[in-house]
Amino acid sequence: MSRPQPEPMQVVKQRRDAALAALAGRVPYIRFINISFDRRGDELTGVLNFDEKLIGNPELPALHGGVTAAFLEVTSIITLSWTVLWEDVETGALTQEALEKGALPRLPKTIDFTVDYLRSGLPRDAYARAYVTRSGRRYASVRAEAWQDNHDRPIAQAHAHFLMPRKDV
Repeated sequence: MSRPQPEPMQVVKQRRDAALAALAGRVPYIRFINISFDRRGDELTGVLNFDEKLIGNPELPALHGGVTAAFLEVTSIITLSWTVLWEDVETGALTQEALEKGALPRLPKTIDFTVDYLRSGLPRDAYARAYVTRSGRRYASVRAEAWQDNHDRPIAQAHAHFLMPRKDV
């Protein structure tokens, strides 16, 4: 009895990249403030690509607090959705054709979102990671942190709760 051949890694990578692009491409605000995602396996890092329009206080200059909070919230939502989709992406149940037709589940809805601003965000790229601490059928908890040059010196951290989309809708 022979085992089935595994898919070529390039096919798996293309499916992962297409799923992530489809997921992030659904949110116009992600494009507006220019957030991208760096994917390494199942781990995502959000990248807030610096632009002058993101400055809130030109005297310092510092990133706008609302942009920082939005960056953490977007990273949390996309990471949570990615975690839910991961199995379908890996098994091939979510195909390229289905992605092109928009066959993605709805995004989780924010119930509450708390941000701790730890230091001013400098006028440069920022990075964020979100960690799903609990994910159930109806509710999920996520914590996230953002940093710039040094991961050990975060500029902000957040804790959030999300209402998960129903699977039958």
